[in-house]
Amino acid sequence: QVTLVESGGELVQPGGSLRLSCAASERIHNTYMMGWFRQAPGKEREFVSHISETGDSTYYSGSAQGRFIISRNSAKNTVYLQMNHLEREDTAVYYCAAVSARKFTGSVYYPSSYHYWGQGTQVTVSS
Repeated sequence: QVTLVESGGELVQPGGSLRLSCAASERIHNTYMMGWFRQAPGKEREFVSHISETGDSTYYSGSAQGRFIISRNSAKNTVYLQMNHLEREDTAVYYCAAVSARKFTGSVYYPSSYHYWGQGTQVTVSS
């Protein structure tokens, strides 16, 4: 059972950048598909980005496309979310999620498709 720990969230001005990290407790390469979700106060958890177990395929929400980049470092068992041109609407708690590629069913866009979650890291975009 993999454990996920996010970091990197902080207060940033509109237009700024942040890089979030998600450190996994075990090997993720060729094993786990990884995703980033976010949840703003009073709203449902929403999909942000996904990367396949090999790193060959990535997916983005409409709001993330063109501004965010997901990547993974297999040697460090870590997934990153580089967020650029941040907007106030990006303010939320960001969660890292994982699912075994062998056990994956459903859609990468749905939280219910992922079996493991981190505790979240707060991103606040404000001047």
